[in-house]
Amino acid sequence: MAIIHRTTLAPTKLEHLTSWLPRQPWYLGGADRQPVLSKGGGFRLDDPEGEVGIEFLVATDESGDRPVSYHVPLSYRGAPLEGAEQALIGISEHGVLGGRWIYDGTHDPVLATQLLACCRAAPNHRRRA
Repeated sequence: MAIIHRTTLAPTKLEHLTSWLPRQPWYLGGADRQPVLSKGGGFRLDDPEGEVGIEFLVATDESGDRPVSYHVPLSYRGAPLEGAEQALIGISEHGVLGGRWIYDGTHDPVLATQLLACCRAAPNHRRRA
């Protein structure tokens, strides 16, 4: 099980997402709007090797006429992920672990592997005839 440190992260995840979200084609606010974000929830998955942080964050943007929530998969690494420069959201300083490279998790093979394992482990609730 992953260790969750109660510490600081600078810049924060929401600070990074504030500049990253408007550059995404699926962002509803448009490239000219500055998001006003709050954390709406989320969950984490474990990396069996204990090297990659995996989080599925719900960020709510309240900059428009009505709040819009985005489900953003994130991965955190202690070193750059080779070949994933386009997926880098930002670099933060973690109060315990030091430098953390934060990625759009859709480009991280560890996140993809663990998400697939989670889906495969889910119970099958289909009714049998």
